[in-house]
Amino acid sequence: MKKLDPQTPDFTDQNIAKLAELFPNCVTESRDEDGALQKAIDFDLLKQELSKNIVEGTKERYRLEWPGKKEALFAANTPIDKTLRPAREESVDFDSTKNLYIEGDNLEALKLLQEAYIGKVKMIYIDPPYNTGKDFVYKDNFTRGREEELEESGQVDSEGNRLVQNLESNGRFHSDWLSMMYPRLRLARNLLKDDGVIFISIDDNEVHNLRKICDEVFGEGNFVANIVWQKKYGPANDAKYISQTHEYVLVYAKSIISWSPGLLPRSESQLSAFSNPDNDPRGVWRASDLSVRTYNDNCDYDIIGPDGSIYKPPASRAWAVNEKRFKELLADNRITFGKNGKSRPMLKKFLTEVKQGITPDTWWDREKSGDNKIARYEMKEIFPENIFDTPKPTKLILLATRIANLNHNDIILDFFSGSATTAHAVMQLNAEDGGNRRFIMVQLPEKTDEKSEAYKAGYKTIAEIGKERIRRAGRKIKEENKEKEGIEHLDIGFRVLKIDSSNFKDIYATPDSITQESLFETVEHIKTDRSAEDLLFGVLVSWGVDLTLLIRRERLEGKEVFFVGLNDLAACFEEEIDEAFVKALAKKEVLRVVFKESSFKNDSIKINTEQIFKQLAPTTEVRVI
Repeated sequence: MKKLDPQTPDFTDQNIAKLAELFPNCVTESRDEDGALQKAIDFDLLKQELSKNIVEGTKERYRLEWPGKKEALFAANTPIDKTLRPAREESVDFDSTKNLYIEGDNLEALKLLQEAYIGKVKMIYIDPPYNTGKDFVYKDNFTRGREEELEESGQVDSEGNRLVQNLESNGRFHSDWLSMMYPRLRLARNLLKDDGVIFISIDDNEVHNLRKICDEVFGEGNFVANIVWQKKYGPANDAKYISQTHEYVLVYAKSIISWSPGLLPRSESQLSAFSNPDNDPRGVWRASDLSVRTYNDNCDYDIIGPDGSIYKPPASRAWAVNEKRFKELLADNRITFGKNGKSRPMLKKFLTEVKQGITPDTWWDREKSGDNKIARYEMKEIFPENIFDTPKPTKLILLATRIANLNHNDIILDFFSGSATTAHAVMQLNAEDGGNRRFIMVQLPEKTDEKSEAYKAGYKTIAEIGKERIRRAGRKIKEENKEKEGIEHLDIGFRVLKIDSSNFKDIYATPDSITQESLFETVEHIKTDRSAEDLLFGVLVSWGVDLTLLIRRERLEGKEVFFVGLNDLAACFEEEIDEAFVKALAKKEVLRVVFKESSFKNDSIKINTEQIFKQLAPTTEVRVI
């Protein structure tokens, strides 16, 4: 019976396998640190396969380099031995919600999400540290073996956080920031659907570098726009040089040929340009210029108006259509000469025949996307204590969601969640149009300053603020829309999952460190502080099962069984499993079944289990942990 691997995917192995399919002649063998043979790639041969003229050595090439880039790539590919543990008491509607709030390091979270959510996220929005010289950035290091060593080296605190302040005096100021962003963006790209899109807020400090690494990660051809967002209404008179009233939102598609932007609704003023003074049965219309800049002899002719006036194209221009087509439009009542029939000819553009919205542009003013001041007012409505200094306005995220062209059931991810504006915006959007979009928020439990209003109000971490905002915002949205049909079904809940060490004991040790007592401890390899539900979520992560599926507990032959989804998975972690129980469970014909390896009453039942499932449920996969 196969064991379920608790580690996240090893992307190096996966990449070698993909290259082996394309270039089998480039596959070789090398020895690892322990002297064992392993598959490897002969890079000299691979370069020969990919290059007419080999690029090697010190030959100049176009690319972004920084100290630590190779380590950042290594950090993206290296598997981790972590899990997600449910926190029911901090969740809202744990058993029914489709939303997730993951508390922990976002690099680890992105790795833990790979199996279940690869290619399933429609939109990502992130607001990462801007690297102003005062921000904290993640200092990732997965080359050391134990967490204690990381703590001793000063890279993590006692809570396991990898945040360090990136001061401008740091000789690797830009490099450290790039090394933080690069692996996270690589993993984030894996999660996007083919028609998915990512929005990244940033300012002038790193926008140039961010653009370069996004070109590398997503492909330069998938660049969509560098949007300028008006973050302030007016200039700051105390600015040292020039007042900064804008930030940027970089937009990249997973595949530019698969994604198309959503149109924005027309404003009242834009709609007021359409009218129907001649009661045309095709509805409201607006007059559009009939001439074009490009001169064409075939489109240079005289037009005679209803009153006999003769109209020529403006100087150096031509009519938009030739004379034959013009007569067809005139006969179809698509040409107007003004209210009195004495004005220049214009083309009637009917609202029903034009795009059902406005094409987005790269200037997001505060009227349509909010600004920092509006964002603070929003937070103050929810938290009178004024506990978060730099929130983004929900209007900004809502505008991004509309351009992302979301369907009603899409998933939106934010792995620098902060005050959880993205979750707020998703719930608001669902309330507006009856959608069932789902959010996944990821936030490190970064400590709040002990002198801050947040700390005084009882919020010890940023994650606590984010979770409480979702709770309060959800209730507020429901109350404000209580008259709307179906609002009672709005999902304002979320499952809190916390990143933790593996559910399994570290059984790797040197021979001289093993004692008789420790030898007995390794018989049961599951940690004593882990509940059955902890084990279940570890299985969901490892097996790539949706982390928001409905979970129900049932008694079967006297044993507690977790059933996940409709028939996605069944898990039993109780002891003394016998043949009667195995047969009863097999008859449920679920897709996957998992047991503890030590749960079987004896070895013969463990061996017979696979045969029982092959007979009664041949399509069921059976695993042990």
